[in-house]
Amino acid sequence: MNILNRTLISLFIAGSLQHGALADDAAAVMSGSTLLVRNATVYTMTRDATAPLKGTDVFVQDGRIAAIGQNLTAPTGTTVIDAKGRALTPGVFGGLGHIGLEEIGIEQTTGDYAQRLGQMRPEFDVTLAYNPESMTVGVNLANGITFTLLTPASASGGSLVAGLGAPTGLDGSAPLPARIMFVDLGGDANDLSGGSRAAQFMLLRQAIVEARAPNLVMVHDERLLSPSGRQVLLEFLKGDGVFVFDVDRAADIRNTIKFAREEKLNAVIRGGAEAWRVADELAAARIPVIVDPLHNLPDSFDEVGSTLQNAAKLRAAGVTVAISLGDTDVDDAGKTRQAAGNAVAHGMPWMDALAS
Repeated sequence: MNILNRTLISLFIAGSLQHGALADDAAAVMSGSTLLVRNATVYTMTRDATAPLKGTDVFVQDGRIAAIGQNLTAPTGTTVIDAKGRALTPGVFGGLGHIGLEEIGIEQTTGDYAQRLGQMRPEFDVTLAYNPESMTVGVNLANGITFTLLTPASASGGSLVAGLGAPTGLDGSAPLPARIMFVDLGGDANDLSGGSRAAQFMLLRQAIVEARAPNLVMVHDERLLSPSGRQVLLEFLKGDGVFVFDVDRAADIRNTIKFAREEKLNAVIRGGAEAWRVADELAAARIPVIVDPLHNLPDSFDEVGSTLQNAAKLRAAGVTVAISLGDTDVDDAGKTRQAAGNAVAHGMPWMDALAS
């Protein structure tokens, strides 16, 4: 919630303002002015909140919420917005993507989110390429997106271990320390694992052996990892980080659950097109799932069981669910709200979707 509080200057009122006007107000607050939103239905999203606060005012000063209540007063010169009962929420999570890491998707030279060194380099830290002055940052901030998770990608010539990422606010601040490691599994990663998904866990286990026994002599010294890669992976194996596994097929998710349990990893499933099929197992393992509620039609044989009810079924089973678009287009993060709405339309509780 720290990022949310720090970047709440881009509060959005659903359906009440045009993006340009909101961007002007957000910019004014960032420059030291004040903002008062009156008569809003406020969703604080704090842990103890059980219902929205209706007919409520929110006073923002110097980029922070200074007061929440009714009939608030504000200094002369304060920008005042009448919400007319519309919803007011904290800034929206932009999901996992490449905001600030890419300018234009069709121009590869502007993308810094993937390495093609031909080696497994878990120490590849994509946050070092983050540009807080990127046009994509301002565009998404104007759309109410106030924080995102900088995410590396596996690419041809790279590795199934994509690298490290971290959350960042879109307020010009630096990303948080990179304590999230991304791993690509399933059919999409076959080209990175010798043509078979069976080799993926083989490679991961070899990497883990190298990290845990760095002085182990291997035949012809055929190591997957560099010395720095072994050190970084070892820190994660000790529990100082989270592994995000991008995987869709139910059978592959089961193998991932087993792998995480055996290696004692802090695991999260990303994508999870067929996660609903193993919802009880995910709940028992306390493994969260990051889903795209708009994903319905299969793009591959890994996703034959795709359904718009995925998020709802996972939540009903007790799985922690987060929402992120499968398409990492830097201009589409604002559609996260639409995706959450689709999740609600197909059975996910309203407040759960907002929190996700």
